[in-house]
Parts: sequence; C-alpha cells; structure tokens
Amino acid sequence: MKPKHGKHILTINSGSSSLKTALFLMDKKETMELSARIERIGLSRGYFQIKDGKGRILAEEHPRLPDQDAALNKFLKWLQKRKTPLAAVGHRVVNGGLHYDQPELVTPRMEKTLSGLEPLDPNHLPQELKAVKTVRRFYPDLAQVACFDTAFHRHMPDVAQWYPLPRELWREGVRRYGFHGLSYEYLIHEMARVAGPQAARGRVIIAHLGNGASVAAIRGGKSMDTTMGFTPTGGLMMGTRSGDLDPGVVLYLLREKFMPLPAVSDLVNHRAGLLGVSGISPDLRDLMAQRAKNPRAAEAIELFCYQARKFLGALAGALGGLDTLVFTAGIGENMPWIRRRICQRLDFLGIHLDSALNERNAAVISRPGSQVTVRVMRTNEELMIARHTRRLLRHKIRNEG
Repeated sequence: MKPKHGKHILTINSGSSSLKTALFLMDKKETMELSARIERIGLSRGYFQIKDGKGRILAEEHPRLPDQDAALNKFLKWLQKRKTPLAAVGHRVVNGGLHYDQPELVTPRMEKTLSGLEPLDPNHLPQELKAVKTVRRFYPDLAQVACFDTAFHRHMPDVAQWYPLPRELWREGVRRYGFHGLSYEYLIHEMARVAGPQAARGRVIIAHLGNGASVAAIRGGKSMDTTMGFTPTGGLMMGTRSGDLDPGVVLYLLREKFMPLPAVSDLVNHRAGLLGVSGISPDLRDLMAQRAKNPRAAEAIELFCYQARKFLGALAGALGGLDTLVFTAGIGENMPWIRRRICQRLDFLGIHLDSALNERNAAVISRPGSQVTVRVMRTNEELMIARHTRRLLRHKIRNEG
C-alpha cells in the first residue's frame, strides 16, 4: 500500500526497562523533530520525557509504567494528538539470528520467525515484537521496518563467528553474531563524511562504550570481528552484564550453588558487570565520583578499562594493525579519564593521546602526527534506523507504482 502522507518516520528502540523514540522529517534534509526517553519501566516511579529537535522539553512526567506496552501506549497517544502524518515506523531489533542480514519490512511471517528466536534474546526480542503490535493498534495500515543490530556483523569471516563446539550446533545457529551493528554502521558512514572514504575503509576499531558495551574491528567498511558473541551478554564487562565468562563458572553456579536457570540469567545480565564488582552502581559516573574513597569502585573501573584495553589489542591483531580508533556512546563520548586509562600502554600500536584535546572531548584526540588517529564520535542509531526505513519505503513505493 502506497503511503498517503508525509515524510515523517518514527523510530522505536525498545530496551528491557527503557524505550527511546525519535521522529524524523526525512526530506531533502534529515531533521529530528522529536525525541522521547522513557525509563524505569516496571518500577513504581517511571520517567517520561519528550523534547523537540532543539532540545526543549515538551513533556516530562514520573508516571508508573508497568511494562513496555504501557510506555509505548503513553507516547503514541501523545503523538497522535499532534496529528503528525507518518510515512512509516522503523524498529531496532536486537537479534535477527541466521535469517536476517539486512533491514526488512515487517510481515506476519517475520513476526513468527522472530518469535521463534526469543530464546536467543529473552531480554529484548519479546519487547520488540510487542512494540510492533502496539504500533499496529494505533496505525493499522502503516508500514513497519525491522532494523537488525546483528545485520552489520552477519558476514564476518567464518573464523570470527565460530565457537569451538560440535558442528551440529553451528548448523543450528550457535555462533558469534555481534551486536550494536546499527551504531557501527552509522559511524562508518559518518567517518567517510568527516574523514574521507579512504579513512573509513581503513583498519578501524570502534569502542561503543555505554551501559551496554562492545568493541568492533572493521576493515573496508565491513565487520571483521567484535567482542559480543551469541548474545549481548558476552564480550566486555558492562553496566550490569558480566561479559565473557569461563563456561565452568555457569556450571558451578548450576551444580554447586543450585541456582535455577532464571536466577543465573538474572545474575549475568542484571547483577554482574560494574554493579556486581563494585556493589554500588552500574553507572561509571557514580563510580568515578567514589573511586578515591571506595576501593571497590576503583577496582570496578580498573577492570572495565583493563578489559577494554585487552580487547583493543586483540582486535588490532585481528586487523593486522590499526589506522583509526573511535570512541562512542555515553562513556566513550563523554568520559576523558576513561579514554585515557584505556589507551595507556597502547603506544606500541601507535596510539598517543593529546591530553588537552582529550579533556575537551575534541573530535580528534590523538597527538598530531600519531600513527593512529583517535576520534570521539557521537553515534546515532535512531537516524540509521530512519535511513533504512526511508530506503525500504522508497523501494516499496517503486514496486507498487
């Protein structure tokens, strides 16, 4: 069905306890007109905020939002009062499994397939599928597009996808998928714009450091390897996720501690990482404020930086060298001390930070003449989703026209 209205695209990014949406006018220019942040879903006091494209607050409340459906309902009711005609909705879908290596229009068949993948990511996929159904209640005839976080990594070399497990598990889909692909894809496009196509096609490592954190090795604009694996729990330690563990640790918890599977899942996804090591907070800002007086806060920070440094070195080895290092996401974009600590002792790779530039969060924070250019770049997953949605919408219109 050809869209009847406008060029506004709504993007939806559903987390386990949060929801981010943005409204873009995708005309000759790409203009974000609205953004909404809904947090603390499921808690007694939630957070609901909507801003316009200039950052002015249009709505701000602390309602009780029992689940994702309630949160998205509240936003869509607010949006419908504005009577903005929508062309389509784009969704971030964390895991596309073996089935999807590029964004696609949502169909009943896709929803059935994704429902079957829920065991791969029970923390995200059920909420993302509910979001599709919720949008359909408000806009029954509106095109919806699924943009997969795994798609960017689906064509990594096989050796980067393998686990050393029996082949039948590989055939069943037990392999390293990688995540944060929409962020990496956006940054490679942006890097081509600001630094030139040659730099974007070089040997690039991007450190996406936020509450969820991963690092990716990219060459020729394509993913060569990344730290997250079968699920977003693997790789680098995160705010509440453990990152990589010896499988024997999980077996010990099951066998010796008699922990049921849901409790183990809760531990590695919600009670580990910075929160688990510090016993204080999953937020690096909180830990930085306490590191001088609380050794557990200092130890959690040191472990995070040590692991990030170790993964950077390993991925540089996978690339056969390094031309550009990019820091992005909440921690990577805004915490100079963490960037400096991660880069310490990486001078053998040609990484040399300029202290003044780093403290200013400058676009380039490496010393002039350094072998490796170190950049700080703001990611924009929502805009990447909007771009994919617009492209698929144009393809749909051409086919129907």
